[in-house]
Amino acid sequence: MHIIKQILADKPVGDIWHISPNATVYQAIEQMALRRAGALLVMSGPALDGIISERDYAREVILQGRASKDTQVKEIMTTKVYTVELTTSVDTALAIMTEKHIRHLPVVDGEDVVGVVSIGDLVKEVISEKQETIEQLENYIRG
Repeated sequence: MHIIKQILADKPVGDIWHISPNATVYQAIEQMALRRAGALLVMSGPALDGIISERDYAREVILQGRASKDTQVKEIMTTKVYTVELTTSVDTALAIMTEKHIRHLPVVDGEDVVGVVSIGDLVKEVISEKQETIEQLENYIRG
């Protein structure tokens, strides 16, 4: 069983994509589009304040008739953020995402945010694990 630390090791090394709570929603959406991401962490320095996603934008700006250039991220961000640790299993992280209906999980090491995993990252890992098991069983059968 793989753990979140292994997923992060396979991802490109780089900055943790985040935005300030005082930025506009337009700036957040612009960053998401630039990075081809569905969500950004909302951070004040090293502190994790929340997360903003395309869903937040759709529900809290578009459907409410608000203007993205006049709305700050802190007005619509999700403040109850679920996190996982580096040692969390992939299955546990998937269970959290399924139960909470979320697609992105920040990864923490103590108080420090060290990355983010998406539902796509985890599904890819589960499929890879299953494929390895199938190959091992096929090799065993062929003997």
